[in-house]
Amino acid sequence: MLDKARQGIARVEAVSLSDKHTFSKESKDSIHLVAGLGVKGDAHFGATVKHRSRVAKDPNQPNLRQVHLLHKELFAELKEDFTIKPGQMGENITTSGIELLKLPTDTVLHIGETAIVKVTGLRNPCAQIDHFQPGLLKAVLGKDAAGNVVRKAGIMGVVLQSGVVKRGDAIRVVLPKGPFKKLERV
Repeated sequence: MLDKARQGIARVEAVSLSDKHTFSKESKDSIHLVAGLGVKGDAHFGATVKHRSRVAKDPNQPNLRQVHLLHKELFAELKEDFTIKPGQMGENITTSGIELLKLPTDTVLHIGETAIVKVTGLRNPCAQIDHFQPGLLKAVLGKDAAGNVVRKAGIMGVVLQSGVVKRGDAIRVVLPKGPFKKLERV
């Protein structure tokens, strides 16, 4: 599932947030992750769900989408048809050197000096992505050999331990005890 030899040095490439429910987030020098709540100052900050469609269904459900992480490598994959910069796809943390989509559920990411994030699942891209750049939704949704949907728009997590995260910070991956549980959309 996870090829450690291909995992290079994992780093934070950029950090972003938006205090409004906008599709893209503004790049910052640093962001402050708060245990149990998410990214301080971000519209998705809180113990209960903040995503508008999920709030409409049940505003009391736990917020499993406190932090959105996206791999910089996706920008390179899409560069022939799209120009995307960190934060523009709504991520809080843009990473490099880690195959985020191959991580199992409950993987723990130690980011920077003290922040710890537990991976909860895949980001499910919505139609808003096509308002950002037409055709992007189709580009970040694919099918595997068995015909299953492959979501490439990053992963979501919850903050286990508070800390400041900034560009250049190292990311250390701690896999959960097996058997591994494949990431599902959250």
